[in-house]
This record gives sequence, C-alpha cells and structure tokens, in this order.
Amino acid sequence: MTNRRNFLKQAGWLTLGTALPFESLFAATPLTVGVIYVGARSDYGYNQAQAAAANVIKKLPGVKVVEEENVPETIAVQKTMEAMIEQDGATLIFATSFGYFDPHVLKMAAKYPNVRFAHCGGLWKQGNPSNIASYFGYIDECQYLNGVVAGHASKTKKLGFVAAKPIPQVLRNINSFTLGAQSVDPSITTHVIFTGDWSMPVKEAEATNSLVDQGCDVLTCHVDGPKVVIETAEKRGVMSCGYHASQAVLAPNGYLTGAEWDWATPYKELVADAQSGQPQPNVLRGGLKEGFVKMSPYGAKVSADAKASADAIKAKMIAGDFVIFKGPLKDNKGGIAIASGTTHVQTDFTLESMNYLVDGVVGQI
Repeated sequence: MTNRRNFLKQAGWLTLGTALPFESLFAATPLTVGVIYVGARSDYGYNQAQAAAANVIKKLPGVKVVEEENVPETIAVQKTMEAMIEQDGATLIFATSFGYFDPHVLKMAAKYPNVRFAHCGGLWKQGNPSNIASYFGYIDECQYLNGVVAGHASKTKKLGFVAAKPIPQVLRNINSFTLGAQSVDPSITTHVIFTGDWSMPVKEAEATNSLVDQGCDVLTCHVDGPKVVIETAEKRGVMSCGYHASQAVLAPNGYLTGAEWDWATPYKELVADAQSGQPQPNVLRGGLKEGFVKMSPYGAKVSADAKASADAIKAKMIAGDFVIFKGPLKDNKGGIAIASGTTHVQTDFTLESMNYLVDGVVGQI
C-alpha cells in the first residue's frame, strides 16, 4: 500500500483544495474512520488509550478503521489526513493529539467540508469549521481522586508530578491532584517538573529521580507515555499513580491507582452520528458520570481508609454533587486564583483556560 506520508508526492495532481465528487468518494459503505496518533500505540499512555477506543469501534458493524502512528504535530499530519481521505475514503478522522488542532485540523476541515473531524483536547469556538468535533474528558476528576489516595499513602507529605507542558489541561490536572491530596492533609505539597514536551523519556527519568531525591514518595505525571515515570518510581522504591491508561503491570509494588481515559464512549457516539447522518456536536465533554474517564483498580498499598474516602468522593462526582474548583482559592504566588463565593463546575469553559498553579504546588509555569 502506498505510504500515506508520500501520497501527495506520488499523486501530484491532487491538492489540498481539489474539488472532487464527494458523493462518489464517500457514499460507499462501510464507514471508513481514520485515527492518527502522535506517538506509538503501545506507549502505556495517551496513544494507547486512544488506540484502545479505535479497537472498540473496529468491532462495530459497518466500520472500517485506518490508523497511522508517530505522526508529528506538523504539516505531516495534514498530509496524513488528506491521504486517509483521498486514498482510503475516510469520512471521519480522529486527530488525537493536542497540537494537531491549530492550524492543521482547522485547515483540513475548511478544505474538506464533507468530512467529519474529531479532535482531542482543542476547544472549538464560533468561527471554526462546523465539521469539527472537539472531544475531551474531565480527567481532573480522576486526578483529584489520585490525590486523595496519594495523600493517604504519603509519609513525607511531598508528592511529585512530572509534566510535559504548562498548558491549561496539564495545569488543571496538577491542581486537581494537589487539591485532592490537600483534602486529606492541607500541609501536603506537590513538586512539579516540566520536561518541555509530550515525549522526552530521558528528561522524564531525570525528573522522576530528582523528585524522589527531593523526598517525594508518591509520583504521578502528565506526559504521553507514563511508562518511564512509573518504572523509575518503582525502581526507586516509591509509590505512583498512573495516567492515561493503567500502568499497574509496570509497578506491582508501588502502583496505587490511576486516572484513565475511556475514549470508547465519545468514539462510539461520533461514529453513530456519522453513520446516521446526524450532526456532530462541536464540543463533546464528559467525566466519570458520562463514562469518558475511569479509575484504575486500587493497588495493594491503598488502605481501607483511602479507599473509603476516594469512593465517597467519586460517588459525589458521579451524582454531580462535588466541585473541585471553588473559591476562595489561592495560587502559589500568593494571589487569588478563584475569589470567595465563585464556583467553577466542570462544564465551565473558564477551566479550559487555566493559567495558574494552586497554593501548595512547588514549581512555576
């Protein structure tokens, strides 16, 4: 099969703006769905969680899935999307990495108005092409629960967080983890090291070791592939909370629990919309209640008290009776992050522009 990366070179008569008879291109069944990953599908993390959802929709009747992994957040992803459309006949594309959105998905959606694009994490706004669906989950609910469990388990009262980039979604997770831990003990601190990019294994290992050297005895992360962080923490004899997918097998002694995506829920909804011809939502969000996120099973080191505490809060979250971000809340520079009397529920898009670290986080943006 022709390599999609070279498709445009080999088929020079095709351009991004080619006017083609979409009726003949896309009328065929089954529905062809393209899924694009920024890393490896077996990364024990972000890409693996997306690939797990792709495996679910592969089993749906009338669905064909084409995939490509290790596609960078450059014009390369535009070429991959176009090849999936022109060569494979894809009419629904899941562009799964944050950096694919602007400008790449925006450009391709404008040029292919009859194709549906589903992007993970970007926030669609008025004026963007209407054939884009932005899907994401309130995984900060699970990070809060990670923090509750970590707060019960920590002896040093110092937690560690290895993060990629200080974008709002990452800051939201760091803050939720910290607030969850501080609900157990307000004196707990979270020490954060930013590596600078989504997948930097050497820096992730260095950051993990540094945090352990500083006395952090429970670590978590927000990087694409948590494997290095979890394995390094295990080797150093400290505990860990996972992210994206379960890493329990990597840390049989220290793995406490984890914040996992369940992308099959939005994938199935968007596939059903495409098959039925129904309009797709431009913004699709959900949390524990909607089945967009879930927790890893508890590890052996999680105490009965920690389980009871986390389970009680989880039940409130599912019932819609728990708010993570509410005032008064200070940032870690001494300012006011959220004023007294102000509450930000999960559906408040203000949270998707978060630009602060809460009091108790040791680190800076």
